[in-house]
Amino acid sequence: MNGAEPILSVVFFRTETGHEPVREWLKSLPREQRKIIGEDIKTVQFGWPLGMPLVRKLHPDLWEVRIRLPVAIARVLFTTSERRMILLHGFIKKSQKTPQADLALAKNRLRLLQ
Repeated sequence: MNGAEPILSVVFFRTETGHEPVREWLKSLPREQRKIIGEDIKTVQFGWPLGMPLVRKLHPDLWEVRIRLPVAIARVLFTTSERRMILLHGFIKKSQKTPQADLALAKNRLRLLQ
């Protein structure tokens, strides 16, 4: 990443009312967790396309960044479009599988973009 241009620019999904849910979620987390999540997103930004263990495809046009935090596991669901990584949803995992409600929310935001 030494002065190299990122492959993808990072953009936050924005609702019709102007809210950026992923940015708001990130701001609610402790600084140390935000830093780790930011580093993993940056790895995707500069290394795209990536696969496991950092990135997993969930659905056509929908991927997750798989983030290990000191005391939890976080996920950031995103899509790509025109050299942009659009962050759709972020959450702390509490179970083995990605919760259907979180997946449905990301899919709905993806539909709103298209």
